[in-house]
Amino acid sequence: MTLYRRLFLSAALGALALATASAQAQTPARSLVIAKNIADIISLDPAQTFEFTGGEIVSNIYDRLVQYDVDEPTKLQPGLAESWKTSADGKTIVFALRDAKFASGNPVRPEDVVFSFARVIRLKKSPAFILAQLGWTPENVEQMVRKTGDREVSVTFAGNFSAAFALNAIAARPGAIVDQVEAMKNEKGGDMGNEWLGQNSAGSGPFRLLRVRAAEVATLAANPTHFRGAPPMQQVIYRHVPEAGAQRLLLEKGDVDIARDVGPDDLETIAKTPGLRVERYPAATVHFFTLNLKHEKLRNPAVWEAMRWLVDYEGMSQKLLRGTMRVHQAFLPVGFPGALEETPYKLDVAKARDILAKAGIQNLEVEMDVIDGQPFNGMAQALQATMAQAGIKVSIVPGAAAQVISKYRARNHQLMLIYWNPDFMDAHSNAKAFSYATDISDANPQSTTTWRNNWLIPELSKRTMDALGETDPARRAAMYRDLQKDVMAQSPFVIMFQAQNTVALRAGVQGYKQGVVNDLILYRGVNKQ
Repeated sequence: MTLYRRLFLSAALGALALATASAQAQTPARSLVIAKNIADIISLDPAQTFEFTGGEIVSNIYDRLVQYDVDEPTKLQPGLAESWKTSADGKTIVFALRDAKFASGNPVRPEDVVFSFARVIRLKKSPAFILAQLGWTPENVEQMVRKTGDREVSVTFAGNFSAAFALNAIAARPGAIVDQVEAMKNEKGGDMGNEWLGQNSAGSGPFRLLRVRAAEVATLAANPTHFRGAPPMQQVIYRHVPEAGAQRLLLEKGDVDIARDVGPDDLETIAKTPGLRVERYPAATVHFFTLNLKHEKLRNPAVWEAMRWLVDYEGMSQKLLRGTMRVHQAFLPVGFPGALEETPYKLDVAKARDILAKAGIQNLEVEMDVIDGQPFNGMAQALQATMAQAGIKVSIVPGAAAQVISKYRARNHQLMLIYWNPDFMDAHSNAKAFSYATDISDANPQSTTTWRNNWLIPELSKRTMDALGETDPARRAAMYRDLQKDVMAQSPFVIMFQAQNTVALRAGVQGYKQGVVNDLILYRGVNKQ
């Protein structure tokens, strides 16, 4: 048995009692049943949800003014706005609203747009920063977002960036348009409906939320009045099934139509099973390990360079990860404008030894924090093995996800094996995380991996902001490619992989689409044959 094979053997499946229905069970013809770990649902208010499953559900029950194209995620398409135009100074966008209704039957009005953007800023929940980047504050938002006609909204923004960046921010999850009448009917203590919207919906999307029970089930019902027409499925039902093996058995027995969290071993079985199939979609998540420069022993760039040559990229991808991740070494994921697809690094122990020897580095011992579970444990053990060949002793420190992430945010790590997912579909979302840091003091914490690893980079920071302000799309993409090359060549980040979402489906399920972010997992076109 190979090293990688041993590393990826999972623990007992557990919960197999979920799959006790008859072998010929079938889900209802007009219902789509999905097996997925949905324990991350906290709130389904689009002004608050910042988790993967919540974001996916919000994208199916709410519309935005403009929306990403799932097939071409670098392009925006009309949503509730059927058209828009930008002012001569590039700082105001006027949106013409289409004739649409919320699932409640209420018309979508300019007042709902103003209310939706203002409540995001005023509630100040986790995703609020996406819209706050546009210069909006609780004090000025209703001057920046205004009704200018019966079916017209004017949006003004302030900052050194283009209208394209503003559109990308507006197309992100907190840009969902909420039915003001329904939300305010359920307001409590000035929360603008936040508590109620955590478990109810007030959107215009192709589905509405029927019910949600934490770590158990979430059910969406079709919205027959959606402006694109009623979806073929009358219901979308999420069943909370955390175990990959249990998901596979439920799929095989026909108790679910789609399994979303199946591992490599089960996927190989599914791909060979008549009546089932596997589809793969690129995801925007990049996986990497990083060095905390608060530790003097990790500040020498020779250490960073050597470690780049001590990763068995292909071996891990092919033998350990097996289709769930692809080799990728730049901070922008494929699917974003300007993403760099070059992969110049490979496992070369001799080269790494030479780099360390020339720098006079010997007997380096480091701790690597890792989320306890697969594939992270397997990745860490593979890195430990190749690092040892060059004389670097890596001690693995496993922990629960919340514990590890909290340690990372507190900058209490040495090496950290982690991942990063963009907050919205614009290159600046990742560029600011990996190539911007003008203040790395403890007194000024930032939600960037540069701050978390104490890497001060004034020159790269300037170039990152220059790219944000560039209005020509081609020049902007070229600027991001140059930034990625520099970060790839000399930074305390060793980016290794881009995730691939693997989905197992029954053969009769057609029209399923999944984009690079969870906001682009859409069910409105799914049907069953």
